[in-house]
This record gives sequence, C-alpha cells and structure tokens, in this order.
Amino acid sequence: MSLNLYTDEYFMKEALKEARKAFDKDEIPVGAVVVCNNQIIARAHNSTETLNDVTAHAEMLAFTAASDYLGGKYLTDCILYVTLEPCVMCAGASYWTQISKLVYGARDEKRGFQKIDRKILHPSTIVLGGILENECRHILQNFFEKKRN
Repeated sequence: MSLNLYTDEYFMKEALKEARKAFDKDEIPVGAVVVCNNQIIARAHNSTETLNDVTAHAEMLAFTAASDYLGGKYLTDCILYVTLEPCVMCAGASYWTQISKLVYGARDEKRGFQKIDRKILHPSTIVLGGILENECRHILQNFFEKKRN
C-alpha cells in the first residue's frame, strides 16, 4: 500500500501559509499555490496594497509565476489551490490558462465567480470547493474583525 502525502489538504495548507503572509502584511489574506505533478511550482498571496495594483490577487500572481516556471502560458497539467473561491477576474484568467483543476477553501458569497456563472472557467477545469474551509474562512474573518476594531 502506498501512502499519498500530497493530498488536497496538504496543498491547501501550503496556500494557507501564503494567506498568513498576506495577513501579516495587512493584505486581505488569500493565498494560492500552483501544483504540477505533485510539486509546487508557484506560490503567491494577495498583494494589491503592496503593489498598489487592484489585479494583484493571489491567483493572478500565482498564474504568472507558474507560467514563468513552465516557460509557457498554458497550465493544462496544473492544479490551482486557493484559500478563497476566485473572483470573476481570477476565474476568467484561469480560463485562459486552461488550468486542469481548481481547488478552493472558503466560498465567497459576495464576489465568488459561481455567483455569476460556472461557465467563466474553462470547460475542462474540474472544481473542488470546501477544502479546509473552516481554516480558510477563519483567517479572513480574523482579518476583517481586526480591521473593524
């Protein structure tokens, strides 16, 4: 019997490490990793404040880093792990990367792409939500609670 250490939970914990980096920088704590053949090829977290760029979402930065690593714009053999359901912009970008699978932690009831339409994603992209959902939601709740106080 072989034991697979590289589960969806394992990689989501890596995305959560990125979210904590964002939290520590006073950025909205969303983290992402791109995985290819059980290897993390890109890591990123929200950097909209740091870069003064509204498009500097964790997913967007991770896509760019993964494409740089692979030397091509398509991520057809890759999986995106992100702590929050992607917004429409990030889901649209994932369409263009042709990412094979999207795994997210917490749902985004206000701005998540599924609120608009699942068809924003590439037709071949598999979606799996709710991985470590409580941990992913908790870091966001803590961030906004801290902001209010």
